[in-house]
Amino acid sequence: MIQIKRIYDPKEPGDGQRLLVDRLWPRGLKKEAAGLDGWIRDVAPSNSLRKWFGHDPALWDVFYQRYVAELDARPQVWQSILDSARRGNITLLYSARDTEHNNAVVLKAYLEKFLKP
Repeated sequence: MIQIKRIYDPKEPGDGQRLLVDRLWPRGLKKEAAGLDGWIRDVAPSNSLRKWFGHDPALWDVFYQRYVAELDARPQVWQSILDSARRGNITLLYSARDTEHNNAVVLKAYLEKFLKP
């Protein structure tokens, strides 16, 4: 099972493997306090796409399509996450304030299509 959560939310027993999927380290958070099992920077949107989007909900649909295109072009960056999800629970962690319009939402939906029978 894949779930998503803000990295600032407390770690819970059901989280499984906790993976940060942002390109930049979250502000104000010490690495020791993050409770991470991994930080996969390369699965995050490219710098140019991230800066263009700027978490503007009006750009969400185009951001979603462009990010999916980036993921399609680079399966090597997300394959290990998919393998982990097949073995057990994983939590994709992000730092954005917007819980509905962020790269983890897109990545979760993208990976889940590969988990369906």
